[in-house]
Amino acid sequence: MAKVQRFEELRIWIEARALVNEVYSGLETSDKGSKDWGFRSQIQQAAISIMNNIAEGFERNSDKDFARFLDMAKASCGEVRSMLYLAEDQQYLESRMASELRTKSEHISKGIATLAKHLRSS
Repeated sequence: MAKVQRFEELRIWIEARALVNEVYSGLETSDKGSKDWGFRSQIQQAAISIMNNIAEGFERNSDKDFARFLDMAKASCGEVRSMLYLAEDQQYLESRMASELRTKSEHISKGIATLAKHLRSS
């Protein structure tokens, strides 16, 4: 297997980028969700934090630093999932969409954890 040269090649970063776009578009189409600026800003920032922490950690050129940034990205996945429950409760997103986004966030979180574990063991 070839060594990853750029963070843009990481599956977890690609999936995190897609999640950000889905969070943005989901709230854009929601009448209620698009008007709650505080909520919208918080969930968008948390989603962005996932992909940015993956990228920033990768660019540190240190397995230890990368693993630390992956921990922050994983924590942001949890924040996004938590906020998606609120989005569903407040009917900012349809239950089906909120559930799909939570599943995607959990999948990303598992991938982040696997990579962090690998970095810490090498």
